[in-house]
Amino acid sequence: MGSHETTGGRPTRSTRRTFLSASAVATAATVAVPLTARPAAAHDAAPPAGPGHPIHPQAPDRELRALLQEIDRDRIEATVRRLAAFGTRHTLSSQDDPERGIGAARDWIFAQLSGYAAASGGRMTVELQSYIQEPASRIPVATKITNVVATLRGDASPNRVYVVTGHYDSRATDVLDAVSDAPGADDDASGVAVLMELARVMATRRSEATIVFAAVAGEEQGLYGSTYLAKQYKAAGVDIQGMFSNDIIGSSTADDGTRDPRSVRLFAEGVPTAETPAEATTRQSVGGENDSPSRQLARFVGDVAENGATGMRVRVIYRRDRYLRGSDHIPFLREGWPAGRFTEPNEDFAHQHQDVRVVDGAQYGDLPEFCDFDYITRVARVNGATLWSLAQGPGTPKGAIVVTTNLTNDTALRWQRGTEPDLAGYEVVWRETTAAEWQKIIAVGDVTEATIDLSKDNVFFGVRAVDHAGHRSPVAFPRPGS
Repeated sequence: MGSHETTGGRPTRSTRRTFLSASAVATAATVAVPLTARPAAAHDAAPPAGPGHPIHPQAPDRELRALLQEIDRDRIEATVRRLAAFGTRHTLSSQDDPERGIGAARDWIFAQLSGYAAASGGRMTVELQSYIQEPASRIPVATKITNVVATLRGDASPNRVYVVTGHYDSRATDVLDAVSDAPGADDDASGVAVLMELARVMATRRSEATIVFAAVAGEEQGLYGSTYLAKQYKAAGVDIQGMFSNDIIGSSTADDGTRDPRSVRLFAEGVPTAETPAEATTRQSVGGENDSPSRQLARFVGDVAENGATGMRVRVIYRRDRYLRGSDHIPFLREGWPAGRFTEPNEDFAHQHQDVRVVDGAQYGDLPEFCDFDYITRVARVNGATLWSLAQGPGTPKGAIVVTTNLTNDTALRWQRGTEPDLAGYEVVWRETTAAEWQKIIAVGDVTEATIDLSKDNVFFGVRAVDHAGHRSPVAFPRPGS
C-alpha cells in the first residue's frame, strides 16, 4: 500500500524535406518495421495531416510470446499463499524466527530466487541488501531492513538497468502492530509473486540490458527499503532507464463488487520530482507537462503490453499515485529516474490492512482467498512484456534537443547516438499538442540529427531508437537547445 506519501498510411500533403541528412533517405527503409495496430483512443482516432505515417504499437515477437506463455498461474498462487502463511511480515516482526515473521519470509524469498539464479548460467545473482534504520517515523527502535535483490546482468548493454519491485512486508490495521496476523496477500504478496515469477522465467534467457527483481521491505513504514535501494544505485552511478513498483495487484474486484478483470492501472507522474527551478521555467515556456520520462515510459508500456499476448488494457493514470498513498516507485522518482506504479483497477478497502477476524460469519483480512490469481497472472504478463521489450531493445536516446536558436517554420532535432551493437537507427515521432499519445512517425535512419517540415511551435516531437529486430525504445522528449 504505502502510506508514506500521501501510436501505414501516406502523408496527406507533400513535404519539402523530412530530414537533414541525405544518408538518412537511404537508410530509412531499413528502419521502418510494420507493426500490428491496436485501436486508437477516440480523441486520437484520425492522425493529423503532416509528414510521416500513423504510429502503431510494437507487436510481441516469437521470443516474447514464448516467455509470456511460461508465466505460471499456479506458481504465482503458491507464492502468495506461502508468503501469507508466515502470519505476519511486519517490518518490526521477528527477524530470526524460522516460521513466522519478516525474517522467515526474507529467507524463503532469498532461497527461491537463488534457486532460479542457479539455472541462469551465472547471469543472475541474488543478494540480501541490509542496513540498520535508526528510529524514525513508524520505526520506534533501530531495525534491520533487508531487500532481496536478484540481478539479471545484460550481455550487450549491462550498464543500462530496469528495475521491478514488490514489497514483502505487510501490516495490520495498526501500522505499529508487529504481533497480530497480517497475511498481506494482496498488499503485497501479489507484487512479490509477480517479480519472483518473472525472475524465474527470465533467468534462463539472455537479456541485452540488465533487469533487477527486488523484493523490498519497510514499505508500509515509509518506503524505507526502496529508498535505500534507490540511493545505493544513485551513489553507484547506475543508469536506470525504467522502474516499476507492483503494489496491490491481487484482485480486480472493488468493495462494492465492481469488477474490471482486464485492466490494470499504471500511475505515472508528469512534472519530474527532481526538476530544478531552471528546468521548471524552461518547461513552462515550451510545454511538455505531459512529456516527463515517466509518461514516456507509461506510453511505452501501452505500446508493448496492451495486446492479445497479455489480454490486458493498461489504464495510465496521470498522477504520481493515489490520494493518501505512495509506493516504492517514489524514491526512484526522487532520484530523477522514470518510474511508475502498477496497481489493480479497483480496491476492496474492507480487506486491506484489516486484522484477520470473523464478524457476523464474514471473514476479514488481506487473505489469499480474496485474490484473483488469473488476474495477477495477466498483470505479470504486462510486466513481462514491458521489461523484456525494454531490455531487448535499445536504450532511450540521450541528449535529445529541439533547436530553438532560429525563427523557422521547420524543426531541427539532435540527439546522441547509442552504443548498442544492433542499433539500426532512429525515428522521429510527433503529435498535436492536444493529443495524449504520439500520432505520426518518421523514420530518419542511423543519424543524430534531422530537420522536419513541421513547425516546432505547433506540435510536440520526440525521438526513439530502433534495432535491427524492430524493437523500439521509449521516446525521448527533446529539450530546447542549440
